[in-house]
Formats: sequence, C-alpha cells, structure tokens
Amino acid sequence: MRLTALVHERLAAVLKPGDIAADVTAGNGHDALFLANAVGETGRVFVFDIQPAALDATRARLERHGVAGRCELIAGCHSALATYPPATATGGLGAVTANLGYLPGGEAEIVTLADSTLKMLRAAADRLRPGGVLSVIAYPGHPGGEIESAAVAAKLRSLAAEGFLLETHGGHDAAARRPWLAFLTAPGG
Repeated sequence: MRLTALVHERLAAVLKPGDIAADVTAGNGHDALFLANAVGETGRVFVFDIQPAALDATRARLERHGVAGRCELIAGCHSALATYPPATATGGLGAVTANLGYLPGGEAEIVTLADSTLKMLRAAADRLRPGGVLSVIAYPGHPGGEIESAAVAAKLRSLAAEGFLLETHGGHDAAARRPWLAFLTAPGG
C-alpha cells in the first residue's frame, strides 16, 4: 500500500463531520481534498504552502470537487500552524498531515527544512484534540532531506516520551533514502 493511501485510511478512521484538520504541505491538493471530504460540510481545513503554484493547484482541485468553501488556504510556512486554528475555534485539530520534501512537479530546490518542520511538529502536537492524529511522510532522498528526516525522527521520539503514541511505517533509514511514514496520536482519545 502506498504511504499516502495508508495516511488516508488512518485519518478516515479518526476524522468525523465537523472536525478541524490541517494539511501543512498543500502540494497538489490531494490531502487537502481528502481532509475536506472527511470533515464534511460543517468541518474546516487549514491548508498551508509557501509556493503559489501549490496553492493554485490545491484551490483548483478543491473547486473542481465543490469543497473549496471548507478550506482556508494560507500562503505561508508549515510552521505557521502555531497560529491556526484561530483562538475562536474549539475542540482542537482532529488531524494534521504533512508530506515533507518538495512540490511534486515543482521546483525541487524549494524544500521543507528541519528547523521549520520541528516548529510545525510541536505546534501540531499542541493543537491535536485527544485522539487526534498527526501523519508525517519524510523523504530523505532529496538534498537536505536526510537532515530533516533525522530531526523529524528525533522530535517524534521526544513527543512519544511526552505520552503521544508513535507508530512508524517504512522505518527511518536516512541512508536508504526511502520515504517513511509516522503517525503520532494525541493521548486521551
């Protein structure tokens, strides 16, 4: 099973209509579309990306499927999750998803970086509702990806030590340069 399919399967089991979710790396909009459908008409999805091309592709995909109104597209770094959802939102995030690396089909030199990714991971952990899930796919195979991947693995282990449940797929092996997936589930769910 593809890692992205595994993410969707897991998050579908957690999300319910009316939930709030975040896609912190919009890419081409596949995860944002999945989340928008999962949270339903009464839910909300915050979608982040630093690249206008990613937000444009995501907006177009969401509009084609009639769910754009459920989503707020944010031109900014994934670490901006620290300020979303707004203080007026209640209940916490049901899910956060991140596909690290670079925009498929985009400029390969524009990549997620360890420092901002670590800030995003902390913000996600702080904002998950009890039983909420963070999914992270790390790609160590691009320039800088090995450093980010190792930092992500270490941060996820430290969050697990705080009481979050950590599950990995594909194993963190930066030397192999293969993508790997982690789920972090908030305690109390």
